[in-house]
Amino acid sequence: MVVEILISACLVISGIFGLVGSIGLIKLPDPMMRLHAPTKATTLGVGGALVASMLYFEFVVGRFSFHELMITLFLFLTAPITGHFIAKTHLHLGHKPEDLPPTGSDRPWASYESDEARAAVETPESAASEAARKG
Repeated sequence: MVVEILISACLVISGIFGLVGSIGLIKLPDPMMRLHAPTKATTLGVGGALVASMLYFEFVVGRFSFHELMITLFLFLTAPITGHFIAKTHLHLGHKPEDLPPTGSDRPWASYESDEARAAVETPESAASEAARKG
């Protein structure tokens, strides 16, 4: 009875985390805010379901499930990489700081302006002033 309650609690908690992560991925307004939904909440949701599966196989079936343990470890190791890729995608989109929503502090968004984007909007006057500034 205790094992069934523990397995059920893991499944309910993992379902809540999965739902919150999925809603966050859909509803958050920009990529930098969407970064946390799949890498934090959804990862914990899937991890909880895998832990529930490990508990079931250990205590109900009577054998240890090595597969769920490996999937859980792989998931928790690759989730930060996914977050990093989402952040790099946002940085290379070419957004200008004035196009982004306010950050709520005096620090600006971390956005990367590529040489191609800079050259596309560069005017002859700005090129001349940049050359004069460099020396």
